[in-house]
Formats: sequence, C-alpha cells, structure tokens
Amino acid sequence: MEKLLCPSMMCADFGALKREMEALEKAGIDLYHLDVMDGKFVPNFGMGLQDIQYICGQGKKPADVHLMIEDPGNYVELFAGLGAKIIYIHPEADTHPTRTLQRIIDAGAKPGIAINPGTSIGTVEELLYLSEYVLVMTVNPGFAGQKYLDFTDYKIEKLSAFKEKYGFEMVVDGAISPERIASLSRKGVKGFVLGTSSLFGKGRSYEEIIPELRAL
Repeated sequence: MEKLLCPSMMCADFGALKREMEALEKAGIDLYHLDVMDGKFVPNFGMGLQDIQYICGQGKKPADVHLMIEDPGNYVELFAGLGAKIIYIHPEADTHPTRTLQRIIDAGAKPGIAINPGTSIGTVEELLYLSEYVLVMTVNPGFAGQKYLDFTDYKIEKLSAFKEKYGFEMVVDGAISPERIASLSRKGVKGFVLGTSSLFGKGRSYEEIIPELRAL
C-alpha cells in the first residue's frame, strides 16, 4: 500500500517557511499537516491563520487541517476557504459531529475524524460512515515530542477491521518513528504525520529522509 507522508508543520522552522516548504516538496512529501489549537480543547495554541493561508496557497502539495478546537463546525467554511483539502474534527469537541462532517463535504473538503487515545471506537463508529479519513492520535493531542502510547496499537487494529465496511483511510499522528511506520503500515495504516520522531531536527536533509521512510 502506498504511504501518505504528511509533515507536521508545527515542527517546521517558521523563520524560513518558504525554504522549508520547497525542501519538503523536493523531497517528495504528499500532504502538509496543519494543527489548529484554541487553548481550550487542548492546553496549547497552534498555527495562525496567516501561516495556514500561506501554506495552502503557496504549497504545491495539498494540506489537511486538524482542528483541536471547541465547536469546530463554526469554522469549517473558514478553513475550507483557506484551501484545506481534508478537515479533521474531534467528535468530543462538537455537539453535532455528523452535521459538521456534512458541512465539510458541502464546503468541498474531505471529512475526517480524529480519535484521541482515550476515546472508545464504539462511541464514534457511526461517524465512520461520513469519514473519508480517520486520524488516530497515538499521543494525547496538543504538544510535539511526546512518547508513543503503546495501547493505541489495539485501537489501530480494531479500526483496521472496519476499513472495508466504511471505506476510510487511516492516518496516525504522534511520536511516529521510522520503526512505527514500518510496523503500522503492516496493520493497514496509510498515512503518517511526521514530526520530530522521524523528520524534523535530525541533522539530515529531507531529501535523504523521505525516501527512506517511504521504503519502509
């Protein structure tokens, strides 16, 4: 199965964003991963609207937006209008997640749900009908550089059994090392959000790293 390699842009050097994007695209990345946080749903703040607009507008690769915010349905049209091709919401943050997923579709983007480590698959299974992508959080959301939570492997295996029934693709986010990419790709995971565990701050060029990750 072809991998979807998605650099987490909150880990990039924003002082040299244009150069970072050019290097990532030259290396062969597939999709930019953009984190939005409101300081309420998660105790941190994410990327600004100007940065998201720049990446979506100037990038030669598409971008997803991961909304770690309360009431994400209020902002679907905003982020779709900025150019997000996939929009992830956390069902726990939304009173009417099915309505929000439909709004994402109506806005011209692809709908996705993000599942926290402590969220049961059973509580969100009905949403899989409307989800083209499922983002499995393998750390608690909000901060880079955390330790991988091993028990999320069970969640990934359980979701993998639902893929054919519901027709979604699975993406993982959080402490995704090269070793995790190799093992999780065998469990049906297509997409990998790449942060400091595999891509950024390694003292090597993206052009060296990305082909190695794709070959795993």
